[in-house]
Amino acid sequence: MIPELRNRFNQSFSPAKYDRFLSNLTARCGTEIHFRKCETPCFFSAATIEKMIRYGKELLGQLLSSRDYLRISDASIPPEYRVPNEPPHPLFVQADFGLDGNLEPKLVEIQGFPSLYAYQPIVAEAYREAYGLDPALRYFPAGGDYWTVLRKAIVGDCDPENVILMEIDPWHQKTLPDFLLTEKYCGVKTLSLTDIRKQGNRLYHGDIPIHRIYNRVIVDELQRKNVHPPFDFRDELDVEWAGHPNWYFRISKFSIPYLNHPSVPKTWFLNQLSEVPRDLENYVLKPLYSFAGLGVVIGPSRDQVAAADPAQFILQERIDFKPVIATPHGPAKAEIRVMYIWQEAPEAVMLIVRMGRGTMMGVDQNPDMEWVGASAAFWL
Repeated sequence: MIPELRNRFNQSFSPAKYDRFLSNLTARCGTEIHFRKCETPCFFSAATIEKMIRYGKELLGQLLSSRDYLRISDASIPPEYRVPNEPPHPLFVQADFGLDGNLEPKLVEIQGFPSLYAYQPIVAEAYREAYGLDPALRYFPAGGDYWTVLRKAIVGDCDPENVILMEIDPWHQKTLPDFLLTEKYCGVKTLSLTDIRKQGNRLYHGDIPIHRIYNRVIVDELQRKNVHPPFDFRDELDVEWAGHPNWYFRISKFSIPYLNHPSVPKTWFLNQLSEVPRDLENYVLKPLYSFAGLGVVIGPSRDQVAAADPAQFILQERIDFKPVIATPHGPAKAEIRVMYIWQEAPEAVMLIVRMGRGTMMGVDQNPDMEWVGASAAFWL
């Protein structure tokens, strides 16, 4: 995106530097990373980054300022997963953007759920060290001490000993590096929700009471794996949530049809379509609550649309994202995730980049290609 920086990086690249990046990153994480790490970071103009940050805030503001939307989104929360004591806003929000032919950000997804907050700054630092990047290049959108902000969001006013990161079998998740770094920098314990013990209205791991939960459990996975927690999400538990579970549903692909913004492609709930478009090659079929691209069909057939549960899918106008990153293997597309933490207001604190050259983005796509995969954003 900044041609001078891109050309300089490509010309100075060597496999030895990439190997140094991978070794440094693995050592910092303390575990193997089981998804593809891109050979290159991305260099953006500050104006591009600032526009995406602003757009994400505007989209979130539209949803939270609408009493009608908040009332309607009650229906998005499955009754068996409706958690009491919901706060008035999400603690963590992600807004994913691609760049169209005019280099305008277009929304891919918005989600009221945590992402790789501990892992991503370590990725950026590993790129900077391995490739000797200019110290003037930024990768934190906000000022202040990032780790202090993240610890406050996750731990709150609790003793870290009484705070857990809760996942489903975290030791076998691809996001394990993020969990281990969260433990390192925030002092909390990673725990599978199946290892939690309930006594009365309190939760424990071993004999240690749990006062606050950094929730990383995705309900879609909970259901697919038929996991049975030792507590009911509907219980009035004596526990705080760092990322209240209800916002996973309220701010999600369910939200997109209600947004009115230049960055948002036209989107419909499948059960509200009067007729299926004839040119389905120009649309994307998406399940409401899947993750990592599961169930997404680009250019679906009429049979695929007919087979989808109308209440659980959206049909979205397909945006042709422009390959903007020059690489030795041809231009690559970039999908940029703006990561917010709600302090006094939602503040962008970090960015993630996913690079690819196929129709689908994400670290699980194009696994046999080079110069694609998980990356980081730097800007001037």
